[in-house]
Amino acid sequence: MASLSTELAERSGVGRVMRVGMFCPYSLTVPGGVQAQVLGLAEEMRRRGHEVRVLGPCDGPPPTTYVTPLGNSLPTAANGSIAPLAPDPSAALRTIRAVRDEGFDVWHLHEPLAPGPTLTALTLHSRPIVGTFHAAGRSSSYRYLAPVLRRLVRRVDIAVAVSPDARDLVRGHLGGEYEVLFNGVSVPPRPTDLVDDGRPHVLFLGRHEERKGLEVLLRAFDRIERHPKGHGRPVLDVVGDGPDSARLRAEYSDPDRFRWHGRVSEEMKWRLLWQAEVLCAPALRGESFGIVLLEGMASGATVIASDIDGYRNVATDGRDAVLVPPGNVEALESALGAVMIDRDLRDRLRMAGLERASGFAMSALADAYIERYQRLLN
Repeated sequence: MASLSTELAERSGVGRVMRVGMFCPYSLTVPGGVQAQVLGLAEEMRRRGHEVRVLGPCDGPPPTTYVTPLGNSLPTAANGSIAPLAPDPSAALRTIRAVRDEGFDVWHLHEPLAPGPTLTALTLHSRPIVGTFHAAGRSSSYRYLAPVLRRLVRRVDIAVAVSPDARDLVRGHLGGEYEVLFNGVSVPPRPTDLVDDGRPHVLFLGRHEERKGLEVLLRAFDRIERHPKGHGRPVLDVVGDGPDSARLRAEYSDPDRFRWHGRVSEEMKWRLLWQAEVLCAPALRGESFGIVLLEGMASGATVIASDIDGYRNVATDGRDAVLVPPGNVEALESALGAVMIDRDLRDRLRMAGLERASGFAMSALADAYIERYQRLLN
């Protein structure tokens, strides 16, 4: 008799059940865009009956039962930020042991050249490999280690980039051909117990560092004293942490206007998204895609974001978002005020955003990757 997983896979039309090892170089207990994509893809593939395990560092208990922890992460400078990587020998040994024990049919490496589990798996190369490149902007490691990395990247059997910007970064330094598959968004069911406090909420999600532009948003928001239509003072909900957290929290400390939530669970993140009237992403540079914009659109928030290449993969100014010059406090203040004043503008952008987000379903992305796995195995 066929197993339940085999039956589910056959019903969904994806053919044979595959054992997939999905590797993440970043700590799976630390919020991040790559981590969310890895876990979201794995969940969708498991719904289709495939046996997917996620392997990566974890600083604490694994976030779900199908995660194999490979040790703690170490804060590592990468792409103008601090990444929770695991480049130590103990993580490499755990990776080698895990891949030998699991017997995967195919390995899916997210950021294949990042130090840690993905680079270890790429070096082993004992299974067909799909590699997904997420980073955009600048990469010192690509620049200085190109001769070595060019040899390693040839071990990726199917190379994917999450955006044209990510493709151009890796191809410009290392050569090769890369398909572009945009990131996906998974939207959980909306809870029924959300409470409207009658105040407009602006939401920031991201790391508290210069590249993400949080200080620009705080300065712009601080100049907005009152909702123009008399609905009370707006509230800025700030999610995340980082090297600038203590300084910015001390400077913008009014608890009635600035609500600092720190790191939050995925459930709490979505509660804040559904409560938000505006999702603001003021990043200055280095964004390869803009999944946070899609999450804002999918939740029904109006999106205001920086006019940078990565965000233009997702949003179009005046159609489904307001895009402003990065780092421009006055332009961001004006955009926030315009969206709050003009309900017709806000609703038009919000409806267009919902439609835009619907085209980036995680389920469709999972199907695209499953097809590529099957292509390799066949």
